[in-house]
Amino acid sequence: MKNFSIEIRWGIMFSILTMVWMILEKTLGWHDAQIGKQLIYTNLFGFVAVAIYILALLEKKKQFFKGNISWKQGFLSGTVLTVVIAVLSPMVNAVVYTYITPRFFDTMVAYRVAHKFQTLTQAKAYFNLHSYIVLGIFDTLSKGILTAAIIAFFIKTKNTSDEK
Repeated sequence: MKNFSIEIRWGIMFSILTMVWMILEKTLGWHDAQIGKQLIYTNLFGFVAVAIYILALLEKKKQFFKGNISWKQGFLSGTVLTVVIAVLSPMVNAVVYTYITPRFFDTMVAYRVAHKFQTLTQAKAYFNLHSYIVLGIFDTLSKGILTAAIIAFFIKTKNTSDEK
């Protein structure tokens, strides 16, 4: 566990920042009066997510690997970070949609149906806590592993063998 303390700490920070972001979205009205904007602006959190991965992997490189990291080591670290975030994701979603913005799903369903993007049945099937928990886990795993691979490529120490 000690070998992955950096990833665990950054995974917890990622989860906290996700909740802070959702508070920001709610405060800006993207979960009620301006819900149509939420579908677009929520993607801005991607910049925060990438920044967290960069900072986490750079810290791992500096603190754990003493400045010398291979792509494989960086990718493994990023993958562990991703797993930590994915494991925490159901709890984060439960907190967000139960306490921070409990009317989000009702509001989003009403918006999607009123604008004829989906039928009521389709909207209710997609916009609910269970769906968001499942999607959150799989989105985290797929996007996180891809992000880890890319960032590991850029932070690896030049001329370092992946044999380590």
